[in-house]
Amino acid sequence: MKINEIYQNKFLTSFEIFPPKTEEGKITLFKEIGILANYYPGFISVTYGAGGSTREKTLNIALEIRKKYDIIPLVHFTCVDSSRKDLENYLHQVKMNGIQNILALRGDPPVGQEKFIPHPGGFSHANELVEFIKSINGFTIAVAGYPEGHTEAPDLDTDIDNLRKKVDAGADFIITQLFYNNDDFYNFIDKISKKGIQIPVIPGIMPVTSFAQIKKITKMCGASIPEMLTKSLRECKSETEICEKGIDYSIKQCKELKAWGVPGFHFYTLNRAFPLTKIMDSM
Repeated sequence: MKINEIYQNKFLTSFEIFPPKTEEGKITLFKEIGILANYYPGFISVTYGAGGSTREKTLNIALEIRKKYDIIPLVHFTCVDSSRKDLENYLHQVKMNGIQNILALRGDPPVGQEKFIPHPGGFSHANELVEFIKSINGFTIAVAGYPEGHTEAPDLDTDIDNLRKKVDAGADFIITQLFYNNDDFYNFIDKISKKGIQIPVIPGIMPVTSFAQIKKITKMCGASIPEMLTKSLRECKSETEICEKGIDYSIKQCKELKAWGVPGFHFYTLNRAFPLTKIMDSM
């Protein structure tokens, strides 16, 4: 089933997981997915590793999720280190396995490479990848949106112009990067609406479970942590207390967003079910 069609009829919760490096990690991951499956997610997205290094793992895990839990998989797909022929071959492999939903991303530079360098026979931007995928019929295409702007964009308006190119190329819905200030999301929606972007926009939520970890993640992706949340986390006396306060913050954030009228939530799980069960049970 195509995900964008489901958003037309119901509120969707979805989760993102990443392929673990070991077989033991995979066993643990599927235990966590088994817990998340109890909340009937609309889909589960499966990421690539750096430079597309887990491409086969991504597809295999996606297929296993569908087989074990009858949950729609959303397969991540990037331009990194891939020629058009590589991409075409992989798309046909995905299509032959009955997967209809793809998250199209330019992708981050591989470790040790400061700037994204396109493959000589590949693509430089996500909108080019979207257009290419669209030419191979049968896929619903999600793209990324950045409420605070992409780290490589000079400003938010320029980044939204780039998002418009992805939408014009054939994107069907948008999943945002994580954010902690709902006003940033509302401002983003206002700006993209004025640019004529009308496809569903799904807020990406990552509950704070470690202050050190979230500082590292937000520094990498360019998201900000509100001063009020930073102060609250710094006052915590243990990692357990940080996790509790982080989850409470996400609960309040999600309740406000849902009341505002978002079509769903996409949770960045970091392969852990516990924080999400607390959030889901509160909704």
